[in-house]
Amino acid sequence: MSGIKFDLEIKFGTQYGKEEEEAVLRVLRNNAPTSGDECIRFEKMFAEYTGAKYARVVSNGSTALFLSMIGIGIKPGDRVLTSPITWIATAAAPVTLGAEVDFVDIDPVTYNLDPNQLEDKLTPNTKAVIPVHLYGQPCDMDEIMGLSQKHNFSVVEDAAHAIGAEYKGKKVGTIGATGCFSFHEQKNISTLGEGGIVTTNDPEIFEKISLYRSHCTRVHGNSTKYCKLDEEKFPIGKKFWWQDFDDCGYNFRMTDIQAAVGCEQIKKVDMLNQHRIDNAAYLTEALQDVPGLTLPTVRPYNKHVFHLYPVRIDPKEFGMNKEDFIYDMLHKFGIKVGFHYIPLHYSTAFKNRGMKKGQFPHAEKLAEELVTLPINPRQTEEALEYLVKSIRSIRS
Repeated sequence: MSGIKFDLEIKFGTQYGKEEEEAVLRVLRNNAPTSGDECIRFEKMFAEYTGAKYARVVSNGSTALFLSMIGIGIKPGDRVLTSPITWIATAAAPVTLGAEVDFVDIDPVTYNLDPNQLEDKLTPNTKAVIPVHLYGQPCDMDEIMGLSQKHNFSVVEDAAHAIGAEYKGKKVGTIGATGCFSFHEQKNISTLGEGGIVTTNDPEIFEKISLYRSHCTRVHGNSTKYCKLDEEKFPIGKKFWWQDFDDCGYNFRMTDIQAAVGCEQIKKVDMLNQHRIDNAAYLTEALQDVPGLTLPTVRPYNKHVFHLYPVRIDPKEFGMNKEDFIYDMLHKFGIKVGFHYIPLHYSTAFKNRGMKKGQFPHAEKLAEELVTLPINPRQTEEALEYLVKSIRSIRS
């Protein structure tokens, strides 16, 4: 059986079909505008799907986080807390606005930010906490939101991994002040490789995010602001208008061609997620008796959508460390195994800000042991069998 075949077949990401192809051609024939009717349609569909009052499409998940920081009013000197196990965009969003970022160690079972350690990290100038619904499993939001009310900080949900995930029956991204989603090519749904969206139930936050997304002009009719010029000063014979800017903002818009694909993807998201859930159940059943592997634990009140399938490797019990496992899986079986993530306090960006090894022991232990197995809605049973057989044989 060809390992190359399965390396091509088993990857992360979504699945496109004829519906997306037809959507692309339809918008292309309409001259492929930016942030037009398709974007508005996608926003309405996404808000309806999640149960949020408002949704605004943006260029990617990183800009969703950045605009959320603007939306809740993060300023230089404010303090923001998040998990050290996440992509750097989570922490970079407040840092680039001049905020001080610190981390809260993870729960060693779910790998999400540990709410039991959160309160000790709070200070009077803590303005926001960014819980990351890592790998597709929601954080313990009741505890986080309770502390938010007690200590008066905003909660911005990083739901980049977790579209469709549910916490106690409620879709993630609708619990905090905002929810931030990514449609990168590796995510559970995608808008042609890049894209993102911000959800919120707060009209003032929504208005601010909408303004700063597009140069602080007001777009889409109810958000368009023009100023009439004084005809006496500009006697050109007829009335005309010029566009005003409330502030200096950004260009973080999505294109209509991406949004049209998003409209088709959101129709399929539950089906695609169910394939992931089923594939994860297969892997858990097939690997549960392999010594040295710790498989994902799903909280009973969560709907975990398995953007990734994390596995911890105990090198003594399994017989090899994670680095050798990743190497052998690729070179012996043609299967690309990932690792998500290096703790952010190990990075140069945060070492330069005073972070050092030893501060977050659970995150550091996870980094020594964790790999992420390939999972996506395209995987066949044959591919899953090959993945399991490869893992079992690599140990023998």
